[in-house]
Amino acid sequence: MRILVAGGAGYIGSCTTEYLLDRGHEICVFDALLNGHRQAVDERAQFVYGNLEDYNAIDKAIKDFKPEGVIHFAAFIEVGESMKLPGKYFRNNVANAMNLAEACATNAVRKIVFSSTAATYGMPKNIPIREDEPTIPINAYGESKLMFEKVLVWYEKIHGLQYTALRYFNAAGATEKHGEDHNPETHLIPLVLQAAEGKRPHISVFGTDYDTPDGTCIRDYIHVLDLAQAHLLALENQTSGAYNLGTGNGHSVKSIIDTVKSVTGKDFKVEYADRRPGDPARLIADSTAAKKVLGWKPMYDDINAIVESAWKWRLKFPNGYQN
Repeated sequence: MRILVAGGAGYIGSCTTEYLLDRGHEICVFDALLNGHRQAVDERAQFVYGNLEDYNAIDKAIKDFKPEGVIHFAAFIEVGESMKLPGKYFRNNVANAMNLAEACATNAVRKIVFSSTAATYGMPKNIPIREDEPTIPINAYGESKLMFEKVLVWYEKIHGLQYTALRYFNAAGATEKHGEDHNPETHLIPLVLQAAEGKRPHISVFGTDYDTPDGTCIRDYIHVLDLAQAHLLALENQTSGAYNLGTGNGHSVKSIIDTVKSVTGKDFKVEYADRRPGDPARLIADSTAAKKVLGWKPMYDDINAIVESAWKWRLKFPNGYQN
């Protein structure tokens, strides 16, 4: 299959591109390199430098490559920043993304797979979270993703553009070639690994008084290769819809810190602080629908294996993509 990957120079995009190429698919990566890395683009893929705010650029890329499907990863993802600069998030994650949807519809692309998020649910009342849980985002990031999901619903109704929105929980882990290298880093596992490396003086734990067994927040961590598998299955599927992606297993902040210490053999300083506003106590996925409809079968549900893969990548590339 010919697949255009928007945002393919980022963390999940580069890992998914590698996964698709390994299975014989032809890939064109379209990326503005605002947060991604040129070094993260697999040499087997075509690369087009461009920004989705430029309709002509994405329209030309699709016309030239003629993809059967498109995967859309290109988005801003920092929750805290979204609450300070909401306009930045709505412009990029909604308005610019509409250029991609329009180019797909204009050029008869069969399907688009959208990288959505569990942040669309806000503060869910039911755990584990199913797709029929009310979507009431509590930050501009989650709202921007939900808005584009709604855009895709209308593009299917009007233009026949099939879509799948994949609501990730906490993406983690690495392949042998590609891993997580954000600046700034906001995700827990790489932050704790940086503390283990001695690249940060301590790791901060925000809140120890949640209604959880050890008092810290619980999250569902999913290996990036399991996400990649889901994107391919979604492209091959002939229906439209939104699906949760997670293992169904919850891990607390304290348990992640303990796992990192065990995997790395390193000790480091842990500091405790007050809760951050808007952090739900638990976010755990019910991925039954993705398994049933898409045939998704996650392979990596062991948190030790997920952390170990990320640690191995950091040992191999101690400076990330700056090596």
